[in-house]
Amino acid sequence: MKYDFETTHKRFHTGAFKWEQMTRAGVQDTEDIIPFSVADMEFVTPPEIVEALKRELDSSVMGYADTTPEYLDAVCSWMKTRRNWDARPEWILNTHGVVDAFFEAVRAFTREGDGIILMTPVYYPMYTAVTSTGRILLDNPLINTGTCYEIDFDDLERKASDPRAKMLILCSPHNPVGRVWTRDELTRVGNICMKHNVLVVSDEIHFDLIMPGHVHTVYASICEEFAQNCLVLTAPSKTFNIAGLQTSNVFIPNPELRSQYLTALKLRNPQPKCNILGYRACEAAYRFCGEWLDECLSVIDGNRRVITDFMSREFPQVKVYDLEGTYLLWLDMNGLGIGYKELERVNREEARLFFDEGYVFGSQGEGFERWNIACPARYIHGALGRMKEAYTKYIR
Repeated sequence: MKYDFETTHKRFHTGAFKWEQMTRAGVQDTEDIIPFSVADMEFVTPPEIVEALKRELDSSVMGYADTTPEYLDAVCSWMKTRRNWDARPEWILNTHGVVDAFFEAVRAFTREGDGIILMTPVYYPMYTAVTSTGRILLDNPLINTGTCYEIDFDDLERKASDPRAKMLILCSPHNPVGRVWTRDELTRVGNICMKHNVLVVSDEIHFDLIMPGHVHTVYASICEEFAQNCLVLTAPSKTFNIAGLQTSNVFIPNPELRSQYLTALKLRNPQPKCNILGYRACEAAYRFCGEWLDECLSVIDGNRRVITDFMSREFPQVKVYDLEGTYLLWLDMNGLGIGYKELERVNREEARLFFDEGYVFGSQGEGFERWNIACPARYIHGALGRMKEAYTKYIR
């Protein structure tokens, strides 16, 4: 490979959130383990981004910044090249992150007591965006087939027809279950939402992280009618491991919705913008890092195969769900016969494994683990060895 996917930087005592979680659990910095929890990678940052930031630091004043025509062109060109979507620069607003973006969408387009549809189990801040703002959760549980999840369209129709329903926060690709929704599935979702006047807020932060054999469809690209009734939330953060630079792009093709959203942003921040290094990193990523991403995806897919083969051989009781998108592998551990809280203890205390526990994504996730596999393969092999040693004594 051209790029380095073997080097890691131990991030103990650096403020890295998932590493601090391990420290609080008693992990010492002498232990050669990494966390598999929070969705940032353990790969080093693409060198093209590092060099772009160095040039910026060497040549620029770190003053207030805004998007440039070059930045907007890079973002739109990436969407066209990688996703075949003709996005326009004037559609783009910026936030410090996709979580910020969907929280602002809830505030901008709904009121207290309004209903918001979530396809659960789902990324846990989405629950908070609903419940902490006084909105009503309209739960549209996904159908668990045993190998993947499907949308319950009949239930979605019922929830969308509820007079309280004003918004669907769509997780696409879906976190944590790893689905890449097909164009046909998204079209059915869109038709239901249009029929019942439900606004679609499509969180597509993992849109670049698509496994071989699957194709991501940007929701707004399906048809003009859908584009005029949606927000598409994206960021380079997951793709290139630059979440700490807090730069996200919110696409809103409908000018009225865009104006309404910007007004809501300004109520909380009179001059909404991101930081200068975030803009430069995003532009460099989208201009120069396509080859890095292609190699990164091949490493992630290799890790997926290693885990799937291991579980099939050593722990067939564990169901490994098809990973179509994201680098977050979803595993049903209930077949081991270990209660989900005890499983968490065994993982942390005995196997020294730090996943995101499935129950944080909703009650359907009890007994599941979400495994961040964006890391060098040696850490996957090490984790599997510790898993085998720890689990064997509990299995009858």
